[in-house]
Amino acid sequence: MSYENWINLIKSAEKASFLSGKNRKIHYKFPNSDEMAEEYSMETGVIQRRAWKKRKQLMGDASWELELGEPIPDQDPRNQTGEELIKESNSQPSIIKRLTRKNIEWRIRNLPYPIDNYSVTADVEKKALVVRTVNKKYYKVIEIPELIRCGLAPEQSLISLHHQYNTLIITYKKPELLVEMEVETLKILKTVETETNMDDLLQGLLGK
Repeated sequence: MSYENWINLIKSAEKASFLSGKNRKIHYKFPNSDEMAEEYSMETGVIQRRAWKKRKQLMGDASWELELGEPIPDQDPRNQTGEELIKESNSQPSIIKRLTRKNIEWRIRNLPYPIDNYSVTADVEKKALVVRTVNKKYYKVIEIPELIRCGLAPEQSLISLHHQYNTLIITYKKPELLVEMEVETLKILKTVETETNMDDLLQGLLGK
């Protein structure tokens, strides 16, 4: 995909927008029947959550898959079949992804090893970040769909690491093209009927 393809995809989608507290939620339905839901902060203009519902080729309903943001806790501890949902142990590493105005950030919790035990590599071929530990206790390939939509490969120089409270924090500085694409997307969303002016979101994202 490229910058232009993503912008055209956003333009082609059926879009609905509504307010929920201090957030604005956008629902997209694309020509191929895929759906996307986004949630933006009205205070910063930065996206807080994005989820996808991909159409299935076979029988059965598609489920929402979270791309970024904190997961929404299930209200019902059982799924539609009545079976209890299987939950990972709280001691297992878990990843939370979020965006800021300038960065993409991943927090991998339950990693107690010191900072010098971690290696995070920009893998151009995989178009992803590869996380390894020297003691070979953890390995993870982290895709970056935002870069794929821009047609960009990950760059090692844009990666920085921090570790505290058993959490590895990986920060990736947004390329200028990605920031530009985010701004262009919000400009498109200005045409979607909402209860509040979309200029508020753009001002937050641009730091005005």
